[in-house]
Amino acid sequence: MSTQNQMGRLPSRSEAMIPIVFLLAIMIANYTLGWGFDPHIPVTLSCGVAMIVGKVCGYNYKEMLAAGLEAVNQSLEAIIIILLVGCLIGSFTASGTIPAVVYYGLKLFTPIIFLPFVTILCAAVGVALGSAWTVTATLGIAFMAIGTTMGLNPALIAGAILSGACCGDKFSPLSDSTNLAAGSAQTGLFDHVAAMVTTTFPSLVIAVIIYAFFSFSKVGVYDPTLANELSAAILEHYTYMSPILLIPVLLIVVVAVIKMPAIPSVVLLSLLGCIFAVIFQGAGFADCIKMLHYGYHAQSNNELFTTLVNRGGMNSMLWTNNLVIVAVAFGGILQKIGAVESILGGFINKVKTPFQLVLLTMGTSIFCITTMCDQYLGLIIPASMYKDRFDEMGLGRNMLSRTLEDGGTLWSPLVPWSSCGAYHAAVLGVPTLLYLPYCFMNIINPIYAIVTLSWGGNILYVDGSKTNVFGKLKKGRGPAEAPEKAYDKAMKALAKIRSTKETNNIRV
Repeated sequence: MSTQNQMGRLPSRSEAMIPIVFLLAIMIANYTLGWGFDPHIPVTLSCGVAMIVGKVCGYNYKEMLAAGLEAVNQSLEAIIIILLVGCLIGSFTASGTIPAVVYYGLKLFTPIIFLPFVTILCAAVGVALGSAWTVTATLGIAFMAIGTTMGLNPALIAGAILSGACCGDKFSPLSDSTNLAAGSAQTGLFDHVAAMVTTTFPSLVIAVIIYAFFSFSKVGVYDPTLANELSAAILEHYTYMSPILLIPVLLIVVVAVIKMPAIPSVVLLSLLGCIFAVIFQGAGFADCIKMLHYGYHAQSNNELFTTLVNRGGMNSMLWTNNLVIVAVAFGGILQKIGAVESILGGFINKVKTPFQLVLLTMGTSIFCITTMCDQYLGLIIPASMYKDRFDEMGLGRNMLSRTLEDGGTLWSPLVPWSSCGAYHAAVLGVPTLLYLPYCFMNIINPIYAIVTLSWGGNILYVDGSKTNVFGKLKKGRGPAEAPEKAYDKAMKALAKIRSTKETNNIRV
C-alpha cells in the first residue's frame, strides 16, 4: 500500500456544512426530544460524518485520523491539567479551604448591599471552586430564597448570582473552561488568567455598581435563616474552621504572580490541601489518596452543604476530558479537510485588524454555543480556526484565549437550550430568558472588550507588550507562552507590522 499522502480538494460550502448541521440537528433533538444533554456521542458521530465528507473530497482515512490525533496531542497538557484540577478541588474541600471561603463570606453579609454582595461573594467562591454550576447549586439557592424574602425580582437575583459565579469560574485556575481556553489557544494557564484582568475585572466593577443601585433602591426585609443554617452545617462537619484555611486560596494568587508552570503549581497546591486536611481536619494518608481520586464526600441533613462539599477528585473530570478529546479531534478533522476554510475563509481573508479578528472570534464562539448547545465547543472550534490568524497579526496567544472566554464562557448560561442555560434555569427556578437581561457581567464583558478594541485598547502582543484601555502602548510582564513555531511567526509578523506603521508615524 502506498504511504504517499493523497491530496484532497477543498469541499464546497454546502459539503463543509454537513458535519456541523449533523451535529446541530442531534444536539437540538437532544434538547427538544429529551434524549439527554451529553454531547459526547453526537460529537463522536460528527467526526465520522466529517471523515465521510473528507473521503468524498479525496482525503484518505489515515490523513484525517492523524489530523484528529494531532489536535488531541496539542491539547494533552490541558487534559492533564483538568485531571489534576479535580484532585485540587477534592483536597481544598477536604482541608476545609473551600467551605471556609463560603463561611467567612456569609459572615460579611450586609443586607443593604445585598445584590453587589451576592455578585462579589459568588465570584470569590467561584474562583475557589472553579465551577459556576456548584456556586448556583449552593450559594445560588440560598441567595434566591433570601432575596425573595426582601421583595426582589427573582430574575434580578439570578442575574447577580450568575454574574458573580460565571466571573469566578472564568478567572479560576481550577475551572475546566479556564484550562480548556488556555489549552485550546496553546498558551500558559496563568498567562491566560492574567490576560483576562484587562477586560473581565473592569466589567465586574461596572456590573457591581449597577447591582448596588438596584440593591439600595429595592431591598426590604432580610431573613438570614438559610445562610445561618449553611454556616452551622460547615461548623458542625469540619473539626477546625479558621481564617488559616484561606492560605491555600491566597497561594493560588502567588503561583499566578510568579508564573509557575500550571502542572507543578496545581500538584503543589493539591498536596498543600492534603497537608491541611491531615493537620486541621484529622485526615489520614489513605483518606487523601481516596479524596484525590474520587473527591470528598460528606453526609449532612443540610442539602446545600452536601452539594457544596461532595465534589472534586480526578474521576470527576473524566466527563469533561472525554468531551475535550472528541471535540478537539472533530476540530482537527474539520481543519484537515478544509471545512473551516470553505465556510469562513471569506471572512478570515477580510480580517485586517485586531478589532475585526476579535469580533469574528467572539461571533464564532457564540455561534458554536448557540447552535451546538455546548460551551466547550465554543472554546475549541474558534481556537482551531483562528489561532494562525492571531499569529499573523503579531498578537499573543493569551489574547486569543481571553477572547474565547469573553465570548464563550459568559455566553453559555444565556442560551436556554444549552447545557449551562438549562442547568442554571432549573437550579435557580428562573427561566433563562427572564434572568438574561439582568446578567450584567455576562453582557457587559464582551461589549467592553469589543468597544475598547475599536480604538486600539487592551491589545496583547506576542512580545509581551500591550495597550492600555485608552490604546497607549506599554511594556507588559513578558511574552505569553506559545508554541515555538507560532511564537517565531508572530514575532516576525509584529516586526513587519511595526516597521510599516512607523513608516506612517503610527505606533503599534
